[in-house]
Amino acid sequence: MSLHLYDTARRALREFRPQHAGTASMYVCGATVQGVPHVGHVRSGLDFDVLRRWLAHSGYDVLFVRNVTDIDDKILTKAEAAGRPWWEWAATHERAFAAAYDVLGCLPPSAEPRATGHVTEMVELIARLIDRGHAYAVDGDVYFAVGTWPSYGELSGQRLDEMEQGEGSDPRGKRDPRDFTLWKAAKPGEPDWPTPWGRGRPGWHLECSAMATRYLGPRFDIHGGGLDLVFPHHENELAQSRAAGDGFAEYWLHNAWVTMSGAKMSKSLGNTLTIPAVLERVRPVELRYYLVAPHYRSTLEYSEEALAEGAAAYHRIETFVHRVHDRVGAVEVGRISDAFAAALDDDVATPAALAEVHETVRRGNAALDAGNRTEALTLAGAVRAMTGVLGLDPVVWAEAPGAGGPGDAARQALGSLVDALLEQRTRARADRDFARADALRDELTAAGVVVEDTADGPTWTLKDGA
Repeated sequence: MSLHLYDTARRALREFRPQHAGTASMYVCGATVQGVPHVGHVRSGLDFDVLRRWLAHSGYDVLFVRNVTDIDDKILTKAEAAGRPWWEWAATHERAFAAAYDVLGCLPPSAEPRATGHVTEMVELIARLIDRGHAYAVDGDVYFAVGTWPSYGELSGQRLDEMEQGEGSDPRGKRDPRDFTLWKAAKPGEPDWPTPWGRGRPGWHLECSAMATRYLGPRFDIHGGGLDLVFPHHENELAQSRAAGDGFAEYWLHNAWVTMSGAKMSKSLGNTLTIPAVLERVRPVELRYYLVAPHYRSTLEYSEEALAEGAAAYHRIETFVHRVHDRVGAVEVGRISDAFAAALDDDVATPAALAEVHETVRRGNAALDAGNRTEALTLAGAVRAMTGVLGLDPVVWAEAPGAGGPGDAARQALGSLVDALLEQRTRARADRDFARADALRDELTAAGVVVEDTADGPTWTLKDGA
C-alpha cells in the first residue's frame, strides 16, 4: 500500500503523489507567538513531525516549512496590556515555542520564516490580486473581494451566506461584509510598513500565503495545521493564492483539538496546560507518546489519568529495550514491520502503529523469558526502528541531554539506591542468608520496584505507573 492522506478539501483519502518525484514539500502553520505554548499548540507540531519522519523514512527528501506569526492583533493587544514592546513580547514567546518543540523531540524545520521578514512578498501578492480584479484598496486598507472568486468555500464547505470572517462589525470600507482584510492601514502606536496603498501591516491570512510560496514555490504538496484553521484562515489562504494564479497546496491536512471537559483547549477559555507545567508530571518523551498516540484527526480529551496511562505504556516499551540491552547486548536499529508500515501509510494511523509496537514488545519479552536471545534482540531492534519513526526511540531519548525532565535526578538517585540494595541481596544469597535476601526483595516490591532474577544477574523495573 502506498501512502494515503485525508485531504480536507476533497473530504476523502487520497494517494500521495508529490509534485516532484522523490521530494515532499510541506507547509505547516506554526505559532502565533502571543503567549506560552500549551499542549493543544504542540499537538499540531508533533503530529506533523511524525508525518515528516514517515515521509523521510519512505525515501522522500522532505522540505518542511513551519512559520512564526510574529505580528498579529493578539500580540499587539497582549504586549500593550503587559506594558512591553510588541517585538520583545513576540520574541520572548517565540523562544518558548522553540523550547517546547525541542524538548518534545520535534525535528527542526527546513525553514522557519517570520511574518515580519516577508512583507515584500506580501505586498507583491496584494499587487497581483489587485491587478487581477480580486482585491481593492480603501483608505489604506486592502480587501480580498470574495465575490470575485466562485470557488470560495471549497475547503471548508461553508456557504457564502453563512460566512463570518470574524473581523468585527465595522466594515471600514468593505464592499461586502464577507470580504477579508489583506492589509491594515496604520494606526497610532502600531508597527507599520510602507506600501503603494499607504503605511500599515499585513493581515494574518496574507502572511502564510506569501511565506509558503516564497519557500516552496507556487505549487507544493501538503499544507497542514489545526482543525480550527480550516475557516477562515486556510479558506482565505487558498482563495487568495489561487486567485493570484498560484496552484498552492495539493493536499490539506488538519489535526484535531486537545480538549478539556469537551471544550477546545485555548487561552481565551482559560483551560490550558502549559508545557512546563505538564512536564512536572511526566517526562518529555512520555508527553510526546501521549500526544501522538491518538490518530491526528481524533479529538484528544485531556485527563491526568490518560496522561499517566500514556506514560506507563511508553515505560513498557523502554523497559523491554533496556532489558534486552542488559541481558543480551547493544540493541541496534532494525527493520520496521509490514503491519507498522501499513498503519502509517493509512493516513498516519498512529494507534495501529503503536499497537504493532506493543505486540512486538510482548513477543520480545516472551522470547527473552524463554532464553531466545537472538529473537529478543531482533525484535528489540524492530521496536527501535518503529519508535524511531514516531520520534520515541528509547535509546535516543536515554542519550538526549535533559530528556529525562524535572524528575530525572530523582530517577538517577532511585537507581543508585536500588542497585545498592540489589548488591546487598546478592551478597546475602551468596552467604545463604535467604531470609535477608527475601526481606530486601520485599522492601523493593513494597516501594514499587519489580526484581527479576536472570541468568545474567538480577534486573529491576518500576511497576507500571510508579
